[in-house]
Amino acid sequence: MEEQRKTRVVVIGAGQAGLSSAYSLLRKNLVPHQDFVVLDSNEGPGGAWRHRWPSLTFDAAHALHDLPGMPLGTPDPEEPASSVVSRYYARFEEHFDVPVLRPAQASGVRRVDGGLEVTVRDGRSWQADAVINATGTWTRPYWPSYPGRETFAGQQLHTGDFRSAGNFSGRRVLVVGGGTSAVQFLLQLAAAGADTLWSTRTPPRFTRRAFDPEWGRTVEAEVNARTRAGLPPSSVVSATGLPLTPQYQAGIDVGVLASRGPLQRLTERGVMFADGSAEEADVVLWATGFRAALDHLAPLRLRESGGGIRMDGVKVLREPRLFLVGYGASASTLGATRAGRAAALAAVGGIAGSRLPVGAGNLAL
Repeated sequence: MEEQRKTRVVVIGAGQAGLSSAYSLLRKNLVPHQDFVVLDSNEGPGGAWRHRWPSLTFDAAHALHDLPGMPLGTPDPEEPASSVVSRYYARFEEHFDVPVLRPAQASGVRRVDGGLEVTVRDGRSWQADAVINATGTWTRPYWPSYPGRETFAGQQLHTGDFRSAGNFSGRRVLVVGGGTSAVQFLLQLAAAGADTLWSTRTPPRFTRRAFDPEWGRTVEAEVNARTRAGLPPSSVVSATGLPLTPQYQAGIDVGVLASRGPLQRLTERGVMFADGSAEEADVVLWATGFRAALDHLAPLRLRESGGGIRMDGVKVLREPRLFLVGYGASASTLGATRAGRAAALAAVGGIAGSRLPVGAGNLAL
């Protein structure tokens, strides 16, 4: 087994939150590879974006906030979002010499004398004074449990499995979920010649409210209230609603964006809704979201009785050397950028006077 490395900070994840954290660590003059490393489970740059379906163009994707110190610019709106973001992240990593190690999937984080030990699947490990966890949600799709799911004879897939609406032309597709991904799937599928159905647990809540800074603060306050109480973070759309864009309004007008309400069960050849109505379906597309990918933190026993991790901003109250970014209110790209900076500053401040030397970096950023 390889010798354990020692460092000041380990960042787990190289998406928006992880790269933002790394940038702020560089600004505090931590030396790459000596004072901190970034572990990424992917084969290349892009975080979760590199796995988005090819038909998701940049103009249809959720807004991407700039990484600190490097504006994205104005990409071709018709280019796949996965290509745009992967190229952008790669440019950022190269320009700032971000010490990303990949593929390096964290398998466990444990308390050891003097700090936290981070182990990756190939057996390598680091002992760090602080850990910034930025693993996001993409690797943990949420598949809800409904009677009949195991005996449904058609195809079932989740958001992460979707590639092209053209694959479903001429088929009857039920989309389950109330978020923007579900809405985008429905519009793409209908345009590609699929016969669509939509199921949501509650009626879709479209809003004309501007998604401005005041809106952002409101959403952040709502989500933070749950994490402070030790409850699992709720979905962003439950706090924001769906933006009533002209495209979405057109979908409502033609009946594509009309929910049939909650599901009761799946049948062998279709589904039954809670109102007692039944429909045949060839495909069920579960656009039911994701959960935080935190299994590697299980040895730390961070969960509260409510099922969540109690937080104060980015700080984990049960483990002061651990900081979560891209979790709860910082799950958006804007929130992740701000949280990355806060976590980096808190991590460096918390280990001031550490027995490990501060690198003498000379960065003019």
